[in-house]
Amino acid sequence: MLRVIPILILLTAFAQTAVSQQRPLLTEDIDITPPGSISVSAGSDFIQNAKFPLSGLTGDLTRVGEIRVRTGYASNVEVQISGVIQDFLAINSRQKEPAIPLTVTGNSTNDFGDITTSVKIKLRNESDNVPALGFKFGYKMPNTNEKKGIGTNQTDIFTTFIAQKTFGKTPGGRPKLKVFGNLGLAILTAPLEDFSQNDVMLYGLAGVYAVNDRINLVSEVNGRISTQSGAAPLGTESQGQFRVGTQIRASGLTFDTAALFGLTKYSPRSGITFGVTYQSPKIFSPAQ
Repeated sequence: MLRVIPILILLTAFAQTAVSQQRPLLTEDIDITPPGSISVSAGSDFIQNAKFPLSGLTGDLTRVGEIRVRTGYASNVEVQISGVIQDFLAINSRQKEPAIPLTVTGNSTNDFGDITTSVKIKLRNESDNVPALGFKFGYKMPNTNEKKGIGTNQTDIFTTFIAQKTFGKTPGGRPKLKVFGNLGLAILTAPLEDFSQNDVMLYGLAGVYAVNDRINLVSEVNGRISTQSGAAPLGTESQGQFRVGTQIRASGLTFDTAALFGLTKYSPRSGITFGVTYQSPKIFSPAQ
């Protein structure tokens, strides 16, 4: 997903007024980056016992340069692009006869991550009794090399519906508690089967609790569920994670970290992620 976009450092005030901040969560919130502004996040993940059923590899995965860029084009429209500059896998085990030919010869492998582009649209604002509603749709491009054992090199498309409700206010006017959820569908191309796919259900439920106007505690459950009656095609298996962490605003940036724990057979065992987010002031004229 994206590549190298420099993180700019400006005034602390911009971070204090930022509306949209997602890392380290995977579940999508309803908030839109202010029109004409750009939010840039960069992070790294360290994941234990990551599993890649298509290639038959398992090991410890380090993701360097996990980038997310979000741009507000209107008060209710946001365009996103995300990806990983480089994935490094320290191989712990491998199948003797993998389902696909591999070019991996040593005890490690590395590859670029797939790029995902998407659009988020806010349909309605929150009211006293009804949550804010929206949806997101996009696609994952086939940028990985499946012979390196980390990616599937397939094009997948997805759409999710978003609901969000806030409760209370901090002294600075931020929501004291923000709860949001996702429910959607992804069409994953089956790498080994011609004219075949796996339709998986996407889900996510997250919460952000403001300790004060600078520190948030965050948590979520996020993943996908295969709708196949039997075994899912290789590379499209059910996966899920539980994450818990924090966001801290300081020096014009938002720093984040979280621990993650796998929830399914094909999920990683555990890991940690950390990163930083910068939101620019208005730098272009958005759509009217």
